[in-house]
Amino acid sequence: MKRLRTVGVVGIGLASWFSLACGGGSSSSATTTSTSTTNGNSQTGANVAPIVINSGPAGGYADGAFANVTVCVPGTSTCQTIDGVLVDTGSTGLRLLSSALTVSLTQQNTSSGNPVVECLRFVDSYTWGPVQTADVEIAGEKASSLPIQVINGSEFSVPSGCTKSSSNSADTLETLGANGILGVGLFTQDCGAACVQTGTTNPGLYYECSSTSSCQLTGESLTQQVQNPISLFAKDNNGVIIELPAVSSPEVTLSGSLIFGIGTESNNALNGATIYTANDYGDFTATYTGVSGKAGSYTSFIDSGSNGYFFLDSAIPGIPDCADVGGFYCPATTQNITATVQGANGASDSVSFSIANADTLFNTDNGNDTVFSQLGGPAMDTFDFGLPFFFGRNVYTGMQSSAYPDGYWAY
Repeated sequence: MKRLRTVGVVGIGLASWFSLACGGGSSSSATTTSTSTTNGNSQTGANVAPIVINSGPAGGYADGAFANVTVCVPGTSTCQTIDGVLVDTGSTGLRLLSSALTVSLTQQNTSSGNPVVECLRFVDSYTWGPVQTADVEIAGEKASSLPIQVINGSEFSVPSGCTKSSSNSADTLETLGANGILGVGLFTQDCGAACVQTGTTNPGLYYECSSTSSCQLTGESLTQQVQNPISLFAKDNNGVIIELPAVSSPEVTLSGSLIFGIGTESNNALNGATIYTANDYGDFTATYTGVSGKAGSYTSFIDSGSNGYFFLDSAIPGIPDCADVGGFYCPATTQNITATVQGANGASDSVSFSIANADTLFNTDNGNDTVFSQLGGPAMDTFDFGLPFFFGRNVYTGMQSSAYPDGYWAY
């Protein structure tokens, strides 16, 4: 199963439009409710977790959807609820900053007794830290003995193999912009069969650390890899739905729902949504015809962990990059874009969206707004439909199964 390009959290660290606040962190006294209002309807149930779009626990975050996650020492009632965890359909697995944790979790070790540490490479950064085990609760759902990554860039030296695609670490609240990442994407594990094997074909996610300064690449069994939490739920374990209301102009904050399961409860039916299956890389395609001579089909995916529409480069759609806000587009006037998406199953749809000047967006309402439906930026030869795509839609992320070996999206 090919799924080694992790695409979540595009744009993290790029929201420099206001200063990142120091501090923030977890809340051991927060409670998770099971009611959230979206699209004018109240969604209730043990499978419903509220999500909120705001500036995040560090401040300065644009278009970030955050939820609360409760982690417990396995088999005990020693628990902690952590807020400000980014909901990410573009990656797999729970990753928490060690600085946000107050409970001591169980370290995963190799057969030699050495700690297992993971490097997960995102598009523009990486996370590094030990693999530990926790009981995880979200709303009324529970995943027991779940392998997670505890992000800690200082406990073990980062090997060169981890930094070969990016030297930007995301191991602090300031650099990650969140207390963690809740990866609820298409796949059961964050790597799969490729990481079980050893040798040159191993993509380099898991390491055995014989000391704090010596970490060597290792094979990791499927059950020990960092898992999609919903795969270990007793029910409602085949996917998620993100429901967010429509957004017509920048807003300070926005509330919505993260609903677990697809077609398993009265509140998570497909309701006529069209299914777009992924290929074995976890993608579908987007065909762009906006500029004469520059039309083509591109890798595409739907990713709540990306904080805008990230697509192509400025030369193709003719949209200039921002001069002072890296990673975003700054057109002189709002640009209207259309692309045709097509799943591996042949289902297709025309998707239209708009890109406004990021400098202007970030300075509306004295810089207090954090919700932007027209935010976007460059991404070489891809179409990344980030969080703004979710506004006004019920977007389904269906996990891999016998019926859908590589998962699907639906809306």
